[in-house]
Amino acid sequence: DSSVNGVPVSSYVSVSADSGVIHSVRSFDYEQIKDFQFRVKAQDGGSPPLSSNVTVKIMIQDQNDNAPQVLYPVQTSSSLVAEMVPRSADVGYLVTKVVAVDVDSGQNAWLSYKLQKATDRALFEVGLQNGEIRTIRQVTDKDAVKQRLTVVVEDNGQPSRSATVNVNVAVADSFPEVLSEFTDFTHDKDYNDNLTFYLVLALAVVSFLFIPCLVVIISVKIYRWRQSRVLYHSNLPVIPYYPPRYADTLGTGTLQHVYNYEVCRTTDSRKSDCKFVRPCSQNVLIMDPSSTGTMQRMQSEQNILDEPDSPLEVCYI
Repeated sequence: DSSVNGVPVSSYVSVSADSGVIHSVRSFDYEQIKDFQFRVKAQDGGSPPLSSNVTVKIMIQDQNDNAPQVLYPVQTSSSLVAEMVPRSADVGYLVTKVVAVDVDSGQNAWLSYKLQKATDRALFEVGLQNGEIRTIRQVTDKDAVKQRLTVVVEDNGQPSRSATVNVNVAVADSFPEVLSEFTDFTHDKDYNDNLTFYLVLALAVVSFLFIPCLVVIISVKIYRWRQSRVLYHSNLPVIPYYPPRYADTLGTGTLQHVYNYEVCRTTDSRKSDCKFVRPCSQNVLIMDPSSTGTMQRMQSEQNILDEPDSPLEVCYI
């Protein structure tokens, strides 16, 4: 009938009816339940049966299952927190204090602080037990304005667990100087992040465009190669193409298919070029018995060649 934090005890432990051995049903968390108790009844099989009760108290032992948690300085990604140190600070000047807790108990909750990294390790130190950051020498004008410290907080458990915290320190006498320095630092970080993003994006776009172009080029090369192979193995006759030439095909003139020529004329040009081609055959001239038609044709053709503005584009003699 007993319960633990509103949960029946039977959900945590079980008792064997034959041997009385108590087994845990689930894992225990010291930070939630430190101890609990319940009653066990033992009864014999006689007639009448006899029984007795006993109270069992369970003590939960702590284990180092939690890492330290840093409370100060607060780590935020949206803003930058910096501690100011004047340039007139002397040895032992208290810069800030790292505050951390561990929810474990006993020696598992004992914390120690160590300086892991620093811009100038000869300028600052961290208290081993209290986490105080102090200067260990006189601050000079040569010291950088921006100082960054990395502090490790470690517990005393076995095995030990730890947490890290970054502390930004500004060595300056005025707030405007600090603001300008750390504003530039933030802008540089944002610029580097944006530059990396755009470089990755550009590389992805170039890769995306290069692959389709390569596929298209290879496809065109293969297509042309296949076309050349088809023409090479084809048995079809090759018919050459010759530019058109004009000749007297009516058979009315005295020069039947003996001479061919081309005429190139343009509508806006006052010059005409007449190209004569070598004879196509060695046939002899056939005289027209009337002889009048031949002379008239030659005369008309001569008139056409003499008129540069003639709309005709083709002539023959």
